[in-house]
Amino acid sequence: MQASPLSKIVLEEREFFVKRDDLIDPYLAGNKYRKLYTLLKTPNNTYDTLISYGGSQSNAMLALAAMCQKKNWKFIYYTKKLSNTQKNKHEGNYAHALRLGMQHSEIENDYYKKFIASLRLHVNEKTCFVDQGGAVQEAKIGLEVLAQEVREQNSTLHVKAMATPSGTGTTALFLALALPEYKVYTTPCIGDVSYLKQQMNALAKIPDNLTILKPKKKYHFAKPYLEFYEIYKRLHVTGIEFDLLYAPAMWQALLEQTDENIMYIHSGGVSGNKSMLARYKKKGII
Repeated sequence: MQASPLSKIVLEEREFFVKRDDLIDPYLAGNKYRKLYTLLKTPNNTYDTLISYGGSQSNAMLALAAMCQKKNWKFIYYTKKLSNTQKNKHEGNYAHALRLGMQHSEIENDYYKKFIASLRLHVNEKTCFVDQGGAVQEAKIGLEVLAQEVREQNSTLHVKAMATPSGTGTTALFLALALPEYKVYTTPCIGDVSYLKQQMNALAKIPDNLTILKPKKKYHFAKPYLEFYEIYKRLHVTGIEFDLLYAPAMWQALLEQTDENIMYIHSGGVSGNKSMLARYKKKGII
């Protein structure tokens, strides 16, 4: 595959470069492509089943469903109990993943953590187990490929800082490790800084070139916020579609806490925007 292209945008009178990983694939795009790179290159006959777990509108869930369909693997995905409204939606990542062949199982909330912890004990050599959000050591290889693309494309631009939002922090962590000569910015979109560091430290020691920008206030993941919608609208004017779950928090932090030239790694996830915009409309924000 060719390297994803770069776009230049102007936001609040500042120039930014955007690494267009969102253009890689409709479902297997952005950081999910990078984190699943090793699995994508794995021969199809290596596994026949992939198991994962997490939220019902997860971008990783949709990417895994798309990958398993391509490889003809059974995809089993576990969540906590869903409401009838969630299950009956015809749009959004959950509905798309089901259409791609995902087999979904709900676990009672009180037993969810213990059940997920026990899953690893029951996998065999033909079953692949992927942690929530694709937070696996194998993601390191895909981020090293991204790092090489960045070096080659940036050879004439001389940008010294990268940025990518964090859920589990896997992308930001391995990108920083692969690009020690660059500063890498991230911000927690799920939980707080302490939680993000805990997730990262489970994978590797956090390098000195990785800077975690603290959000201006506590945000609840996937909850509609007026300031996030305002940032989304300003970004939309640039001609690039950004996701509503992670991008607004990262751009808010960059605009308020940085001043240098930055390359933003587009993490994809725009397939969930339709359902998120419906939530914004329901809340009266739109």
